[in-house]
Amino acid sequence: MRVGYARVSTAGQKLDLQRERLADCDRVFHEKVSGKSTRNRPELQNALDFVRDGDIFVVTKLDRLTRSVVDLANIVQKFEAKNVDLVVLDQGIDTTSIYGRLQFNILAAIGEFERGIIRERSYEGRMRALARGFKFGAKPKLARNEISQLINDYEAPGCSKTEIADHYGISRSSVCRIYSENCQHMS
Repeated sequence: MRVGYARVSTAGQKLDLQRERLADCDRVFHEKVSGKSTRNRPELQNALDFVRDGDIFVVTKLDRLTRSVVDLANIVQKFEAKNVDLVVLDQGIDTTSIYGRLQFNILAAIGEFERGIIRERSYEGRMRALARGFKFGAKPKLARNEISQLINDYEAPGCSKTEIADHYGISRSSVCRIYSENCQHMS
């Protein structure tokens, strides 16, 4: 069975051209939703669940299926587990033949290579930033003098953790964490 999948990003766009190109499919799933991720795409999930052993999954362009190498790898794993082939009409990818599988694997390898380069560059950038003293994460909500005052308030009799949290505009658990972290450093 040939199972088609068509997608456009916005409600204003039309699926007509993709539907025409997928006319020879036995069943076509379609939706109007962003392709940034495969999450929150119910018709894609339905199509992936629907395909069975020996089926051919057809899309007009690879970006209609996914724009993420990670998502593509996950989809391909599902196809391999179900013995489903992939045909991408505009890119000429057809995994029903050995040449199509080769082409697809080369494209997937290039995508994985690009992802690795991006990851490596990101890591190097983070390391350079750390070496320059940059601190990642959320900015501290309290200044050093406020932390000292919070510790005094915490240790003062009659002052509840909830009152301290309200006074500094933080959660009760943050009060306990800040106290714990800073009293350990003082010891």
